[in-house]
Amino acid sequence: MTYVLRDVSTMTVRGLRLVSRDVDAMITAVLLPVIILLMFVLIFGGAMDTGTEYINYVTPGVILLAAGFGAANTALAVEHDMSSGMVERLRSMPVTAWTVLSGHVVASLVKNLVTTTVVFGVSILMGFRPEASPLEWLAAVGMILLFVGWITWLAALVGVLVRSPDAAGGFSFFVMFLPYASSAFVPVDTLPGWLRGFAGHQPVTPVIETVRGLVSGDVPTVADPAGVAVLAVVWCLGLGLAFAVAAGLAFRARR
Repeated sequence: MTYVLRDVSTMTVRGLRLVSRDVDAMITAVLLPVIILLMFVLIFGGAMDTGTEYINYVTPGVILLAAGFGAANTALAVEHDMSSGMVERLRSMPVTAWTVLSGHVVASLVKNLVTTTVVFGVSILMGFRPEASPLEWLAAVGMILLFVGWITWLAALVGVLVRSPDAAGGFSFFVMFLPYASSAFVPVDTLPGWLRGFAGHQPVTPVIETVRGLVSGDVPTVADPAGVAVLAVVWCLGLGLAFAVAAGLAFRARR
């Protein structure tokens, strides 16, 4: 366990250094969700009927959309490690397979915390008025980190499996599509019937509803918020464990 913790800390420091040196990607990761927030609130917000101020409704969805974009960058970073010869150097050392990927995952968590803070700050300037207590804020941040965790492990798995930066970059379409096909920007019951079933039963929707219910007391949510919160946690923990194990096995098998 001592060696594993040492490996994780070493790879985490490396991942954070890589993030800090890629200034363009960090600026994009911060600006993109802010631009999307401005676009939806200022351009589409007047036409949206969600039962509350649209800025209160859409902010949690934009935050999860930003997490998906950050995960796509993780897929690119892992693919670069796999194809640049870095992994071959690490394979010559007594390093546990999944700890090599852990640095990218932790760096993604840190980057998304920064993005989340910026989005919340801009939304407050635009009129967002959260009603969360300190404990509810802590729970909301924990829920966001659980979501970022599983989607980043999925990105790490993609980065191990693909063989080119273009293929890794294509992952961004998938992860950015999920929040759109959920309750992030409009209520699920306003979607077409064929899409409503998917939106109501995919993992992003309960996460968004949980975060929205925690930070905005006046936002109408589902009838059983406690059940939705449990479902969101189960989704995130289950998917996170599955993708972490799969990423480690794929890393070990990759030649």
